[in-house]
Amino acid sequence: MIDLHTHSTFSDGELIPAELARRAKVAGYRAVAITDHVDASNMDLVVPRVTAMAREYSIYMDMVILAGVELTHVPSALIEQEVRRARALGAAVVVVHGETIVEPVETGTNLAAIEAGADVLAHPGLISEEEVRLAAEKGVLLEITTRAGHGYANGHVLNLARRHGARIVVNNDAHAPRDLVCSELRRRIAQGCGMTPEEYRQADANAWALVSRSLSL
Repeated sequence: MIDLHTHSTFSDGELIPAELARRAKVAGYRAVAITDHVDASNMDLVVPRVTAMAREYSIYMDMVILAGVELTHVPSALIEQEVRRARALGAAVVVVHGETIVEPVETGTNLAAIEAGADVLAHPGLISEEEVRLAAEKGVLLEITTRAGHGYANGHVLNLARRHGARIVVNNDAHAPRDLVCSELRRRIAQGCGMTPEEYRQADANAWALVSRSLSL
C-alpha cells in the first residue's frame, strides 16, 4: 500500500513525521508522503525540515518517505504560484485540498489545482465533468479517500474518473494513528464506492508511478 496524503504535527496531525512513518510501515504501507497543510505563511518552514528527515530516515526505516504539501484553502488565483513555490522548495508530492462537500473551500479550487498541474487533487467533492476531463488530460490524480466526511463524494469522483479516463489514487488523509487503515478496510472502502478489483490495483499502480517519478528527480 501507498499513502500520498498524510499529516504530522507540522500541521494538524497527531504524530511527528518519524512516528507517522513508523506507524504507516507497521500498518503495511511501503511508501508514505507527508503532506502537511501549508500556505504562503508556513511552506518554507515545513518543506525543508520534512525533506531532510525523509531523505535520511527512509534508508533506516526501509520504506519510502516523501516530503510533500497539501495546499489548503489557498485562494484559487494563487494556487499556480504556490504549486511552483512548493516544488522549488523541494516538495516531492504536491496535493491540493479540493472542494470537499464538508468544508467551505473556495469554488474554483479544483479547476485551479488541475490547471496548475498539482500531483493530487484531494477529496474533490462534486467535481465537474469538465474538470475531470482536464485532470485526465493533465495527468492530475483524483483522490478516493478513506477519511470520513471527505469520502461522501467518493462514488461521484470514481464515476466521472471512469467515464473520462482520469487516474485515481486511494489515500487516507491520515491525521492520527487510527486513520492509517489496514489493507482490508482500505479495499472495502474502495469497493464500497463502486471500485472494481482492477481499478483498485490500477489506483495503487498510479500511486507507485508518482513515487517512482519523485525518487528519480
